[in-house]
Amino acid sequence: MTGTAPQALTPSNINSQTGQPVLQWRFMTILTFAVIATILVIHQQTVLSTVAIWLRSETFTHGFFIFPISTYLIWIKRKSLVEIPLHPDYRGLWVMAGLGLGWLFADAGSVQVVAQLCLVAMIPVAVWIMLGLQVVRAITFPLGFLFFAVPFGEFLIPPLMDFTANFVVTALQATGIPVYREGTFFTIPSGQWSVVEGCSGLRYLIASFTLGTLYGYLTYRSNKRRLIFATLSLIVPIFANGMRAYMIVMIAHLSNMQLALGVDHYIYGWVFFGIVMTLLFWIGAFWREDQSDHHQQQNGIAVNTTRGTITSRSFVIAGVITILVAALWPAYAAYLDNRPIKTNGLTIKLPQSNQGWNLQSMPLTAWQPHYVGTNAQVMQTYRKEDKVVSVYLAYYPTQRQDAELINSQNYMIQQKNPVWSNVGEEQRKISLHGKNEMIQQTLLRASNNRLLIWSWNSLGGTYTINPYLAKLLLAKAKLLGQRDDGAAIIITAPYESTPESAAVSLQSFANDMLPAIDASLHEVAKHETHAH
Repeated sequence: MTGTAPQALTPSNINSQTGQPVLQWRFMTILTFAVIATILVIHQQTVLSTVAIWLRSETFTHGFFIFPISTYLIWIKRKSLVEIPLHPDYRGLWVMAGLGLGWLFADAGSVQVVAQLCLVAMIPVAVWIMLGLQVVRAITFPLGFLFFAVPFGEFLIPPLMDFTANFVVTALQATGIPVYREGTFFTIPSGQWSVVEGCSGLRYLIASFTLGTLYGYLTYRSNKRRLIFATLSLIVPIFANGMRAYMIVMIAHLSNMQLALGVDHYIYGWVFFGIVMTLLFWIGAFWREDQSDHHQQQNGIAVNTTRGTITSRSFVIAGVITILVAALWPAYAAYLDNRPIKTNGLTIKLPQSNQGWNLQSMPLTAWQPHYVGTNAQVMQTYRKEDKVVSVYLAYYPTQRQDAELINSQNYMIQQKNPVWSNVGEEQRKISLHGKNEMIQQTLLRASNNRLLIWSWNSLGGTYTINPYLAKLLLAKAKLLGQRDDGAAIIITAPYESTPESAAVSLQSFANDMLPAIDASLHEVAKHETHAH
């Protein structure tokens, strides 16, 4: 008999601590990457929606760099990772199933950000199932860093705009400059200013938090210091953005409105942000910890070497099961999306007159809300004695992506509208069908017009302005095979000195006309149902 010396005894092919063949470790790593890639392909619509946001929004362009950075952070840990024995851990399948169910609800409710978060969370869970919990613990930060790829945070824009406006107005007043404020618009002797979405500082906030978290991880070894620095990178840009906005206003004011109004407005902003971040990193460097990360891992991770050798077949089986569990939910979502959709021939017919309100031939103004993907919409103006009210209805019979009631592209006016300005939004309690309901109140102004707007949504007979409740109702209806139609109801009245005069007209209109409006929406819903 002939034979060769067993290669398993050579240090280059086997780990002395775990008995784990290095070649097998590499194979399992490649297999895990293949499983993750397959999961991403299965959820390609969610992936494509994420990439589309990276492409169109400068706020989230950094998403392209997150996966390469995370991969590199894992790569530099390769020497310590190879010391950890690999073994499939099927406990993670329950978490994978829960994330899949969460993704399904989010997809049914067209909540992209939640679907994207669930998909990214599947990546560390797949690593857990394939390679074991010890591996996940060793690369917790690189895996967690992947969540920065999700375009998340746009809900912060309104409060950030308010904070910036408050900061600038307070700073101007402290400087001795008189200010007249109306919402996020304010006037000083040298000119008029407004805080728009681009001035909210969200772009600086997300960039600072992403870089600050990465810097803290690479610079410190203590989780306490990492958390403190990450928190500072979240707080500092908020105040820095307020100071940036104040400085831009002051530069323009002192230069007689010659500087900081065009491209230099943005240049000053990014230069100031760069200075602030440089100072933050410089100060943070004084508390750096230079202890090697490898030494930290050896002290903080107890390597379990008690397991026997796991065959490659076991990992392949774990990979197949992981993919099947992850694929179950997109398959059911595809089944739901195959419903027939009626997109033509739907019209909303409002009455010519009702309860003393008579239809007018001339519109109230040229303004109209912006709602995308509607299958039926109408805007009419009614008069009753000295009261004039405009009503706008947008109907969605079968909601889907980019044709849904709750969508960031549905708004009263676009930013930097050449005619109208949004001078304030708040929630207000009014009477609808004799019940107290919360609605959204918006104030718009033009050079010679003021409008008070009340808006709310109707889903399955439920009135709401809560976007989360609306999405939940939509997801529930879709998953249970029920009707998932919805409508936006928006009524508008003009005012001169105070909006409360228009509020009287709007409440009177709602009391008299809401039954007729509901009947009109019910009629178009019946027509859509019969078309199926």
